[in-house]
Amino acid sequence: MNFEFPFAELPAVVRGPRVERRRVLVGGSAFWGTIVEEGARAGRLRLDDGRLLDADAATYLPPVSPSKIIAVHISYSSRSIETRDRPRPTATPTYFTKPPTALNGHRGQILKPADCRYLNYEGEYAVVIGRTCRNVTPDEAWDFIEGFCPALDMGLQDFRDTDQGSMLRVKGADTLLPIGPGLVRGVNLFEQTLRTRVNGLVVQEAHIGEETIWGPHYVIADLARHITLLAGDVILMGTPCHSRSVDAGDVVECEISGLGCVSGTVVAIEAPRASALGVGHVPTDSPEVRRVALGFDERVPQWLQDNLRRAKSRGST
Repeated sequence: MNFEFPFAELPAVVRGPRVERRRVLVGGSAFWGTIVEEGARAGRLRLDDGRLLDADAATYLPPVSPSKIIAVHISYSSRSIETRDRPRPTATPTYFTKPPTALNGHRGQILKPADCRYLNYEGEYAVVIGRTCRNVTPDEAWDFIEGFCPALDMGLQDFRDTDQGSMLRVKGADTLLPIGPGLVRGVNLFEQTLRTRVNGLVVQEAHIGEETIWGPHYVIADLARHITLLAGDVILMGTPCHSRSVDAGDVVECEISGLGCVSGTVVAIEAPRASALGVGHVPTDSPEVRRVALGFDERVPQWLQDNLRRAKSRGST
């Protein structure tokens, strides 16, 4: 079984030709379409009913309908070095879940409640399951992947001190998973570079093949030992170093070469009404919250820190 990179033979889902499927809202109804890859109409979106749309002007819906969303805690070496001071965080992957109601479309609004201070970005790629998957080996797992999407795994770090480490409220709030704009197959994922931007400046960067600790084939085989994965289910594959907090008005993007770019704008909203009545855990600014939300600058490249400072200045003007 081949757990390493590069592969002697690429699995079908990461071999060409490239195919990108997108889901858009037209006249109040949802439609699927495919990006035209070649010719005079390249870059346009051809709906399944034959209509052609300007892809840049379309209103996007998430290109997934999962029964569950499962995320790897840490799967990039730079993230492990920043948070654990070693290139591998644990002997095997660990996971958390996000509810499907966290899904958000490309160019959607990412909501930041007034009583929360730390809304962190995490640029990632998502793996989408294509058919029912249970009890498979890593080599077999590739055949159960429908494709890949850029994603932003946003998190309200103010809730780090509750939910017994499950991160339900940290990662599960509405709008905290912009994903898309499309579902892509036919691209060698391990030759691509992931970049997260805030207000146009790069704040995370990683070559996926060079930094990956556990590939999607290993993660799927691990999860499917005990959990049946269904068509449409989403697995988030972790983020590189330098996850930091953003503010209302900031535009956050995750661009993955070969896959595309998903973006969202942070929007301030009022605190939940029940919070004013003393209901539930109060968002905190504890040492644990700050440890994760603010990270370890001494363990990340200086140019990423500098870019974030410039991005913050852009957002405040």
